[in-house]
Amino acid sequence: MSQPRPAVIEKSPFHELPEKYGVEIDYKPLIRVVGVTLKEFRAQRTEILDHTTMIFSSRTTIDSFFRICEEARITVPETMKYICNTEAVALYLQKYIVYRKRKISFADGTFNSLLELIVKHKDEKFMLALTEPYKPELPETLSKLKLKCTPVVFARTVAADVKELNPSDYDIIALYSPSDVKALVDNFDVEKLPVVATFGEATLSAAINAGFKVKASAPSPVAPSMAKALDIYCRRVAEGEAIADVEIKENLEKEEFIRAQQTKLQKKTRTRTTKKSL
Repeated sequence: MSQPRPAVIEKSPFHELPEKYGVEIDYKPLIRVVGVTLKEFRAQRTEILDHTTMIFSSRTTIDSFFRICEEARITVPETMKYICNTEAVALYLQKYIVYRKRKISFADGTFNSLLELIVKHKDEKFMLALTEPYKPELPETLSKLKLKCTPVVFARTVAADVKELNPSDYDIIALYSPSDVKALVDNFDVEKLPVVATFGEATLSAAINAGFKVKASAPSPVAPSMAKALDIYCRRVAEGEAIADVEIKENLEKEEFIRAQQTKLQKKTRTRTTKKSL
C-alpha cells in the first residue's frame, strides 16, 4: 500500500482484508507531499486577497495555504468561501476556521460533482490550490468555461526513499497517484514488478502507459474506494477466477457533462443580458 500506516489499524478501511482473505498488508509510502515555500508562492505572482473562493482537494494544500497566509501576514477575510472535493477535506478546514455551511461546500469526490459545484458559484473569483505534478483537466475545463479562476501550486510531490522496498515480496501494489507510478518506474524494472491496483483516472492512465498490469481500479460503480476494489480482487483470486487487465475507457459522459455546463452558463449569461436591456 503506497500510503502511510494508519495510526489506528482498526479504523483503516483495509483492516478487514487480512481476516477475510488471509493476506498481509504493508504500508510503504512511495512519495511525500510538501508545501511550497513563501518564496515559491510569491514567484507565481498572484494575490490571495484578489480571490473570493478557495478550491481545495487535499489536506496538504489547506495546511500550505494557511501557513503561507501566516508567513506573509495575510488575514484571510471572514467572507472567504471554500469549495472542497470531498467532505473529509472540507471538515479538515476546522483546524483553521469556524466551520459554517454557508461558507464551505463539498463535492462527492468525482470530477463532475466538483465541477457542478464550482459552476453553481460561477460569479466568484476562484483560486484553485494544486499539488504539482497535477492533472490539467480541471484548470483547463474552468478556463474553457470562462470562469474567473487562478491555478496556484501550494504543494509538490517528492520521492520517498524506496531503496529498502523489495517489490517481489508482494502480489499486488496499490498506487494512488501518477507520482506513485513514477517512483516505481524510476527505481525498478517494470517488467519484474507485480500487478497493481490504481486509484483515480490519472493513476490508471499513468500505470497502463508505463507498462504495468492493472488488475483492480477505483473509483467505479462497483468499487467506489480502493478498499472495495482490493476486496473484490482478493475474492476473485480466492475463487480462482482469471482476472483480465483493466483498460482505459473513453469517458464520453464527462465530455457531455462539460458541454452541458457550458450551455448552462451561456443561458444564464443571456438571461442577465436580456434583463439589463429591459
